[in-house]
Amino acid sequence: MSEPASGKGGKDLTRGPIGSTLLLFAVPTLASNVLQSLNGSINAIWVGRFLGAQALAATANANIIMFLMFSVVFGFGMASTVVIAQSVGAKDLDAARRAFGTAVGFCSILGLGVALAGWIGAPVLLRLLATPPQAYDLALVYLRVIFFAMPATLLVVMIMMGLRGAGDARTPLIFMIVSVAIDLVLNPVLILGLGPIPAFGIAGSAAATAAAGFISLIGVVAFIYARDMPLRLRGAELRYLWPARDQMRILVGKGLPMGLQMIVMSASGLVMIGLVNREGLLVTAAYGAAQQIWTYLQMPAMAMGAAVSAMAAQNMGAGRWDRVSRITGYGMGYLLAVTSAMVVVILLFHEPLLSLFLGDNQPAIDAAWRMQLLASWSFMLFGCAMILFGVMRANGVVVAPLLILSFTLFVVRLGFYELAYPALGADALWLSFPVGSLASLLLAWAVYAQGGWRKAKLMVPVHEEECRESVNSETEPAGRIAPVG
Repeated sequence: MSEPASGKGGKDLTRGPIGSTLLLFAVPTLASNVLQSLNGSINAIWVGRFLGAQALAATANANIIMFLMFSVVFGFGMASTVVIAQSVGAKDLDAARRAFGTAVGFCSILGLGVALAGWIGAPVLLRLLATPPQAYDLALVYLRVIFFAMPATLLVVMIMMGLRGAGDARTPLIFMIVSVAIDLVLNPVLILGLGPIPAFGIAGSAAATAAAGFISLIGVVAFIYARDMPLRLRGAELRYLWPARDQMRILVGKGLPMGLQMIVMSASGLVMIGLVNREGLLVTAAYGAAQQIWTYLQMPAMAMGAAVSAMAAQNMGAGRWDRVSRITGYGMGYLLAVTSAMVVVILLFHEPLLSLFLGDNQPAIDAAWRMQLLASWSFMLFGCAMILFGVMRANGVVVAPLLILSFTLFVVRLGFYELAYPALGADALWLSFPVGSLASLLLAWAVYAQGGWRKAKLMVPVHEEECRESVNSETEPAGRIAPVG
């Protein structure tokens, strides 16, 4: 008989009022994501103020590549999160632990491979980005140190995603606070060299981030076991860390399209930074500052999308389909309220915000302000699309969102840029954001309203010898994950 999914650190998202339950679950997730962005912003502030525009341009190029690497693990993490959430909703803790163990074990292997490939391939990646020559050497040093820390960083992300699938948004917030605090202290020390510590420049900024990642990993693992949290593995359960074939079928079958969604987004970002680089160093530095602020605008969408997905998955696992549409509605309402308020604040206080990254470089501030004015509001549209994707993802439906993102980010956004650039110049880059986001929202709503995503089926394996995939030729190939008792 399955063990009930209860214990310290987990939360049942299938009961109680939907609005308040979703909000209380999403707020720590949003705070965690904001702090994660703050981590990068702290780096950018120190680098921009103490090392100059060239170093800031270097981090802008490196950050795009880092996002691409995170995309490698994101899909597998989301697939395991859905399995964990639906298993928790079905009160089957053993199935949740099996999914968590496979995801952690696989991520550990993957992280080492990514770190090695990234260290070796960093020069090629930077050349493909057309990184300005003035920023190339700094970007290479920064990127290689970041790659060194990639296994620990990716593993922390995977563990936090698994905890949220079990309904625990508090623990990830605690250790995001720890990570940001460490980065906040170490950045100026390692960049400038204080006391007996020599100045490492831009490498010191990357080393501070690396140290924060390793310490956070050790801390969160120790915390999980000290609190005896639901997903901890003991005794015979430690064998779950070796990736199981049945779990890998789900991780790859569902995780690969989810990861490809992130890769499509990051690949679009790579193309965008390449186009920005052609406009010169000043525009590249301005774009780096604008990116830092836009990262915060994306946080409500990413946090609410993740919260909606986890909550919807638990309710699907519990058979509470009557609550799913209301979860979607509350998620979109919260998203619009928070993001619109952030856009107003960012536009009203753009000068002091941009000066954090660009100092007194007024031409760069003016260029970044133009970018913000034309593109910032598009994140409300894109956020609503991400909510709809999150609900479909909770049922294992991942192909349609992938196709929508691929079409809108490349065909629509880049197509608009190519057509509009002769008349608008660089403004065509910034206007392509709302054009692509509107197309994403319209297509996402069309798929969601059609409702076929509700009919897809994929059973969560409870025991390897008992697992089997349910084949139904009438359902969407993307499938859904529905735990069995």
